[in-house]
Amino acid sequence: MPVDAVEWFKHRSYDYRQFSDLGSLARRKRELGLTVSAVLPCRNVADTVGGIVDVIHAVNEQTGEGVLVDQILAVDADSADGTAEVAASRGAEVYSENELMSNHGGAHGKGDAMWRSLSVARGDLVMYIDADTRDFKPQLVYGILGPILEVPEVRFVKAAYRRPFKSHETVEQDGGGRVTELSTKPLFNLFYPELTGFVQPLAGEFVADKDLFSSIPFLTGYAVETGIMIDVLKMIGLDAMAQVDLGTRQNRHQPLRDLSRMSYSVLRAVARRLRQEGRLNQTRDPSLPDSLFQFSNYLHAVATPEGLQLQEYVEELVERPPIKEVLRVG
Repeated sequence: MPVDAVEWFKHRSYDYRQFSDLGSLARRKRELGLTVSAVLPCRNVADTVGGIVDVIHAVNEQTGEGVLVDQILAVDADSADGTAEVAASRGAEVYSENELMSNHGGAHGKGDAMWRSLSVARGDLVMYIDADTRDFKPQLVYGILGPILEVPEVRFVKAAYRRPFKSHETVEQDGGGRVTELSTKPLFNLFYPELTGFVQPLAGEFVADKDLFSSIPFLTGYAVETGIMIDVLKMIGLDAMAQVDLGTRQNRHQPLRDLSRMSYSVLRAVARRLRQEGRLNQTRDPSLPDSLFQFSNYLHAVATPEGLQLQEYVEELVERPPIKEVLRVG
């Protein structure tokens, strides 16, 4: 019998304090014979990435029972601010997103960096972590690892948290995550109601076994988390997914105009999956390949100090196949 969102929320929502005994977590990891890779997709985050890597090392040192994270990977978008150098100086393995899987051309943003990282991630579990968090706390490491190590049925864990929005001297405690609240959650309510129990479906912190990530496609750019949520649901079912309350998290806020384009990426990701499932009416010849429609001009009308402008952006949405197929693994 399928699990609904209300039932799921009750028994698959956890609190990071349930997993605060780092020694116990490390022992459990060792008993299971698992290794963990932490992947940090990076773009001009020299001011934050070093501190994040330091916190991961500190968590490892506090276990007293062996490490929780065996490999720290920084996959950098050839940042101009010295991100790669900072990450390397703190002990992370650093790769250029454009050099990984270079036979697939240049990387197309965060989603592509995450997909390419699977070619060098050695862990049985792969944990993705946003590299622009300013108040990065240890629970963002051990908290999301807790359920996947302690609950046998769980294969995918997503972070949940409050996102304060700071504007000048004013802080709105729940004002962050505007694309999540205005785009993703309404779309999931309408088309994927099983996923409506997730507090932060677009959170950049999540973990799964590498085999799962290697078996699903990855959308590029900002659409990646939306696609992963839908594809993981199809692959393993809702009861094998979980979320963990990690408290609060503060990262960079995007300008409102950029949020419009980010919302468009979420909408395109959902529309693509609906079309593939046969739930979206075709507005074009269905015999034409999707590759012809990966480009979409996004027109954005804005009022500027110089007058009214109609800005045009080319939004490319590439879908990378399951990396297991590409690398012929298994």
